[in-house]
Amino acid sequence: MKRTGVPIGHAFFDDVNKGVHLVDYSLPTNMLPIIRIATRNDIPGMHHVRRAVRENRLTSMVITEAHYIPAIEDTGRGWVAEENGAVLGFAVGNKMTGNIWALFVDPAHEGRGLGRALHDTMVDWLFAEGLTKLWLGTEPNTRAYQFYGRAGWTFMGLLPDGDALFEICRAQKTPNHLTTSGGRSGDCS
Repeated sequence: MKRTGVPIGHAFFDDVNKGVHLVDYSLPTNMLPIIRIATRNDIPGMHHVRRAVRENRLTSMVITEAHYIPAIEDTGRGWVAEENGAVLGFAVGNKMTGNIWALFVDPAHEGRGLGRALHDTMVDWLFAEGLTKLWLGTEPNTRAYQFYGRAGWTFMGLLPDGDALFEICRAQKTPNHLTTSGGRSGDCS
């Protein structure tokens, strides 16, 4: 199948399949992973990735496959990184609260830029929905903690459960430009 689309940095938007394709010039075009909106059919693959990660692991069955449905259909949206029909990673953002519900990449596919592509797609959508501040919790001293810092998020402190609270704000000056809240909650106006 011929891929057509609009270049977006190191990715392009496929106007036929409505997905974002990562550009890896060392791979044939038909082998490139795509970022696309998640559907119910993706939930088993998403949950498999969620249970496969080495950090921020699920230690119980608190989150089940049923929890994904409202997260991707009612309160927010999800995206998957897919290659040859397999889910390699996923992200889910809540448009009601601004919470990043999930961002995970299968350990076998880390280091390919999938996490950053999923992150950027999700954050751009949440800000396009009119949110001005997003937040998330993650385990301190993990690669995820470092990832969010590199992606422009501000560490705000520890939550009661011990997770690190991060926030990121949409700059009011230029669309699609992110700025951090400067370390104080509520500075997004």
